[in-house]
Amino acid sequence: MFDQARINDLPVQEPRAATGPGVLAGTRVIDFTHFVAGPLATMTLADFGAEVIKVEAPKKGDDFRYYPPSDPELEAQGAPYLWTNRNKRSLGLDMKSPAGLAVAKALIESADVLVENFSTGVMERFGLDYETCRRINPRLIYCSVSAYGRTGPYADRLGFDPIAQAESGFISMNGYPDRQGVRTGSAIMDISTAMTATNAILMALLARARDGLGQFVEVALFDTAILMTGFAAMQHLTTGYEPKRNGNTSPDTCPSGVFQCADLPFYINCGNDGIFVRLFEQVLERPDIAHDPVLSKRANRLSQRERLFQLMEEEFAKHPWSYWQPKLRAAGVPSGQVRTLAQALASDESRSRNLVNRIPHPVKGWIPNVASPLRLARTPALDSKAAPAVGADTNEILGDVLHFNEDRIRELREAGAFGS
Repeated sequence: MFDQARINDLPVQEPRAATGPGVLAGTRVIDFTHFVAGPLATMTLADFGAEVIKVEAPKKGDDFRYYPPSDPELEAQGAPYLWTNRNKRSLGLDMKSPAGLAVAKALIESADVLVENFSTGVMERFGLDYETCRRINPRLIYCSVSAYGRTGPYADRLGFDPIAQAESGFISMNGYPDRQGVRTGSAIMDISTAMTATNAILMALLARARDGLGQFVEVALFDTAILMTGFAAMQHLTTGYEPKRNGNTSPDTCPSGVFQCADLPFYINCGNDGIFVRLFEQVLERPDIAHDPVLSKRANRLSQRERLFQLMEEEFAKHPWSYWQPKLRAAGVPSGQVRTLAQALASDESRSRNLVNRIPHPVKGWIPNVASPLRLARTPALDSKAAPAVGADTNEILGDVLHFNEDRIRELREAGAFGS
């Protein structure tokens, strides 16, 4: 059950400042995706004006609709689904029926972009592989999101976010040295793959604007996960260095990590020598350490981490965060409170950026919304519209997009195009 009182306390979404269309207005996207990586990519396109038509199995829809928490008044609209599917329309379509497949092909013929993240071979079995779709629509940009790519010896493998974290080496880098590595709580590989897919689609649209041709675009979860290991990959390739698990400290900078003041934990990232000097001279008032000929050099500090951390812990424990935070900020030392998610969502920083709000919902009245992080001054994101119920826009799409009349829609319905 959603906590409606909590939701009603959120600020109402601020109306979009610009009066013109979104930057992707006029771009039609046929969305065959489910779970996170695909839907989050198409939602970003929808946020900026693309017409995104989510094609789902009738009645059941995307499996991600059933992830908790759910609300008995919202059938198949759990909170995680609402997070990845705003600003879309839903078409309930049985593509296993010839009539349903005919509708899918009609949509593809009218589309600019198709995005799918089925298991390898599913689109081929539907007769909707890239080569077939290219013949239907040579201008189509066909984006395929998969675990290990659509070709090669691992194309058949299924994969989810934690598997990509494990096999890319990402888990081995995170956690503490005295135990197994840990995955991130957030589906970071799905989210980064969604961003990668969005970038690839936008570049393909730019290419088509020059030559008029569509193309096949492929994004793999594993490929993105390798990228997400960061510069550690290049450190290994150049030296053979194998990253160690360092908990909250950094193997490259010192002192960087979590410290405890009188009332709460906070993080300091001392990324260069200048920050180190300001930290010890202006914040901790220890100019002797700030200008120590050995400790003032980053490489030397790495071997003195325990000494520096002990000194800092002793000093920080003397005062609360309200004392240290303004001093750290004034000195230009990157730092921040270690917050819970609830604290972060309710923080002054979040409110100042209008990151969390509420938007209208046809059943619940209001639902929460996490705003797009992309800020375009002249062509901002559209006002957010709640994610649709399964097949909520079927008749509208058939009439307004495909221009089918009532007789044609009735024939398709009787033929099982939209399920039994």
